[in-house]
Amino acid sequence: MIHTEALSMRKGRGAQFNPANKFGTVSYMREHPEAVDDWQENDAKTQYIFENSKTIVNEVTVPDVGMRFSLNPYQGCEHGCIYCYARNSHEYWGYSAGVDFESRIVVKKNAAALLRKKFLSRTWKPDVISLSGNTDCYQPIERKMKITRSLLEVCLEFRNPVGILTKNELVLRDIDLLQELGKLNLVSVYTSVTSTDENLRRVLEPRTSTYKSRFRILETLSKMGIPTGVMNAPIIPSLNDAHMFDVLKAASGAGARSAGYTVVRLNGAIGPLFKDWLEKTMPDAAQKIWHSIEACHAGKVEDSRLGNRIVGDGAFAEVIKTQFELYCKKFHLNKERFQHETTHFRKKFDPQMSLF
Repeated sequence: MIHTEALSMRKGRGAQFNPANKFGTVSYMREHPEAVDDWQENDAKTQYIFENSKTIVNEVTVPDVGMRFSLNPYQGCEHGCIYCYARNSHEYWGYSAGVDFESRIVVKKNAAALLRKKFLSRTWKPDVISLSGNTDCYQPIERKMKITRSLLEVCLEFRNPVGILTKNELVLRDIDLLQELGKLNLVSVYTSVTSTDENLRRVLEPRTSTYKSRFRILETLSKMGIPTGVMNAPIIPSLNDAHMFDVLKAASGAGARSAGYTVVRLNGAIGPLFKDWLEKTMPDAAQKIWHSIEACHAGKVEDSRLGNRIVGDGAFAEVIKTQFELYCKKFHLNKERFQHETTHFRKKFDPQMSLF
């Protein structure tokens, strides 16, 4: 049950404070909460930092992630999911993994030009580009910036396959491009759904689209023949693991073909952020949830072990795995694996290049 204290939390934010950046040399903390005159809380109003990146496509070398190339047009994510593993990466930009991650959004405005350059390079061989490998490519600022849309346009131009994972119904804005990509088997769209309980979503993922909206993504795209799937992720033991049945049932009913899941892990700064959130939103269940997470990661909430870090291990993790497999079978998910088409790829060289 969500505690009423959650109502006094930062409106629309998951994190309630900024932990120190591990790469920073100076940090600030509030020693005496009652001394309000000499302390200024971090301004939680969202700010956008425009960046001209040098590269945009990241090659993923670890074997347990399920993608080879990822692309993130934004760093930081206004969705504010408290458990997000991408929070730690915000420290590389000089910001905190806490409120900064949700309110200091780096916008890579030249992303489409860099992707086109990548496709034109002699070394590029057609492969799936995964959008949102780190942060959501359809977070709120995308409505204005349309960087993700421009990336889809480049993928269509070169006919390079693309995979999308998002929690935002804004993806349906680009249905025209998705249809064209779909005709050539160049696109798949996954949406991440943690529960069907809207009260939980409001504090767990405060600025995401509603669960109903996410199932609408699946329904709309699947009717057009675009391969869709659901990521029931992350599973937070003793919090939303019992919601798996409802999530997979609803996803299947909406037209999802496939499903996946992960078990939450709280590496780095995410641990204290999540614990603070947990104690404020559901103090009566906080200890039980915390210890259940530990039970899935060899007695810790952190986990960097390949394979194990994704789905955990131990008795609780095994129960989650068994349930997932049972429900997928019941709801006819993962019966076949979608393969993106790579044979349609074409390079479009600038005619001026023939002069050199």
